[in-house]
Amino acid sequence: MGEIVGAALVSHVPTLVLPEEVRRELNHGEDTTLFQGLHDLRSEKLAPLEADTVVVIDTHWFTTIEHIVASHQRRAGIYTSEELPRGMNQMPYDMPGDPELAHAWAAAAEGREDTWITPIDDPHLPVHYPTINLLPFLQGDENWVSSGVCQSGTPADFLLYGTLLAEAVKTIDRRVVILASGGLSHRFWPLQELRAHEAADPDLHIRTPEACAADRRVIDMLLRGDHGGVLDFVPEFSQHAPEGYFGHYLTMLGALGGRECTVGGTQFGEYEAVAGTGQTHIWFDL
Repeated sequence: MGEIVGAALVSHVPTLVLPEEVRRELNHGEDTTLFQGLHDLRSEKLAPLEADTVVVIDTHWFTTIEHIVASHQRRAGIYTSEELPRGMNQMPYDMPGDPELAHAWAAAAEGREDTWITPIDDPHLPVHYPTINLLPFLQGDENWVSSGVCQSGTPADFLLYGTLLAEAVKTIDRRVVILASGGLSHRFWPLQELRAHEAADPDLHIRTPEACAADRRVIDMLLRGDHGGVLDFVPEFSQHAPEGYFGHYLTMLGALGGRECTVGGTQFGEYEAVAGTGQTHIWFDL
């Protein structure tokens, strides 16, 4: 019987894969703490677990009428972002997949009328940088599986999706880590103001003071393991446009037990601003 052995909310921001001199130029000579934070998360938490499979909840992969999970035997190629091709271009990737887990996740929804999960192994299925940008920091010998965020989903749908992932893992022999790849508040500065707000200080560069306060409230609850409090705060937090409808975190939480989960987090790097959005890395030991 398999088990989920670790989980994390992680940032995937483009800054991470820029050269160090560019990162420092954007941040008044200082490097982003998110860069070293991911390296430390790998060495201190992820690597020692010797997981078989990493499941990434990818907040740039939007689906509409169903949850979709990549079921490829392997995905390999060269990635250039259509969003930011100056900074994310010609990036090679090679990810062994886990079709058995993908199909088990879909099987967990069979016969239900309240959710739909489809595994897809089309070789032309796009990949997105919330998955790709993590690889230089976190990829080891594990299989990597990506899942989308259903844009018609509600918090209850995301929680259920995660619950079914946990059920699927129990049916196969796997040690699984879940990476909820996305940010907190997620509004950008207008184009003509944006270049004045590329540094990391959240008090100066998060899009609004209210969004900054909301992010800090969520982080505090996550570090204390008050996931029920986060769930209660989601309707208010949605006013600040959390990335991916906060579906990445909610799916992860569903897999960890939902409201009953009381696992406190360990923060890697600081809470930082990126172009107005709120970003951090928080690991949850299981």
